[in-house]
Amino acid sequence: MNPVYAALPTTIFETMSALARETGAINLGQGFPDAPGPDDVRRVAADALVDGYNQYPPMAGLPDLRQAIADHYRDHQGLDLDWQSEVIVTSGATEAIAAGILALVSPGDEVVLFQPLYDAYVPMVRRAGGIPRMVDLDPRDWSLDPVALDAAFSERTRLVVINNPINPSGTMLGRDVLSMIAERCVRFDAYALCDEVWEHIRFDRDHVPMIAVSGMRDRTVKIGSAGKIFALTGWKVGWMIAAPALARQIAKAHQFLTFTTPPALQTAVAHGLRKPLRWFETMRAGFARSRARLVQGLESAGYCVLPSEATWFVSVDLPASGIDLDDVTFAERMAREGGVVTIPVSAFYEERHVRHIVRLCYCKGDAVLDAAIERLAMMRGRLIAPQ
Repeated sequence: MNPVYAALPTTIFETMSALARETGAINLGQGFPDAPGPDDVRRVAADALVDGYNQYPPMAGLPDLRQAIADHYRDHQGLDLDWQSEVIVTSGATEAIAAGILALVSPGDEVVLFQPLYDAYVPMVRRAGGIPRMVDLDPRDWSLDPVALDAAFSERTRLVVINNPINPSGTMLGRDVLSMIAERCVRFDAYALCDEVWEHIRFDRDHVPMIAVSGMRDRTVKIGSAGKIFALTGWKVGWMIAAPALARQIAKAHQFLTFTTPPALQTAVAHGLRKPLRWFETMRAGFARSRARLVQGLESAGYCVLPSEATWFVSVDLPASGIDLDDVTFAERMAREGGVVTIPVSAFYEERHVRHIVRLCYCKGDAVLDAAIERLAMMRGRLIAPQ
């Protein structure tokens, strides 16, 4: 067996969702909404499946979708993209990440990553022969220390992997931080692989794409996801955007991973990306209401909720909430005894440097959130009661 995969545990998301199925607990762990997704987008997919073309589409994606992606980023982020040479459709963002890493990283190359991080990054880097160089964000505010960043970069740095907005912290990297990373990329002749799937699920400020930062237009691979934008996580339609020379190389990896993506879903996503700006504003407002409902309920129950300005997640500081348990123990007991599944944030670290924070997903219906809040309140009362 390949040692990279043989040593891996089952992903925390599958583990906790299986625990939810086993116990009947409310699943606020894995990030998927209760709602079925936009009616019109699903209807376009259904019609395209029945009446449209169902054979291999072009490897780079349907021209209509690639044009829609370029137009979408022009309208929403002011990017000037050539849809024919700079846009490649992938089977989800995870495939785009894999293709980018396989195309850009050779054995012995160093790759800078920021913890906490999505758990797929490090195995992909190691499978490509890369050497991870981890930088911890400060859990008090998830800020980036320039000294730690300097310690991670070297002449051997080939790639930096950036998730912005950040899962699991729910925070965003602003232009000042991105510029700080970009300066190191230029200085050490490195590339940036930017997982920006949460770019539309943000509430308090605009998203800044790394590809728009000075010096990064030809060094950045920008990754997006229809599954996150339209809350259709099972569709697995994503894309990567890069300057032509980069895009051509990454496409070579993509062609031997999935080669292409179901055409009916591509047709529907193209339709969705052309929705008016107000649709995206309304979508964000709906998630903001759910976020506020969960945050207010948790705070009323005595939990210390960390700030969250993006994604579908909020996090709870256990010691600040009066709970003397590490995150893994709390998550296990909360599922089995309290009836709510959460995610221990230590699962997003190579080493469990942070063991006191749990993540909860709020993209659920009001009744589900209210029931979860009631159970979380009861469990906290039980845990902090005198023994």
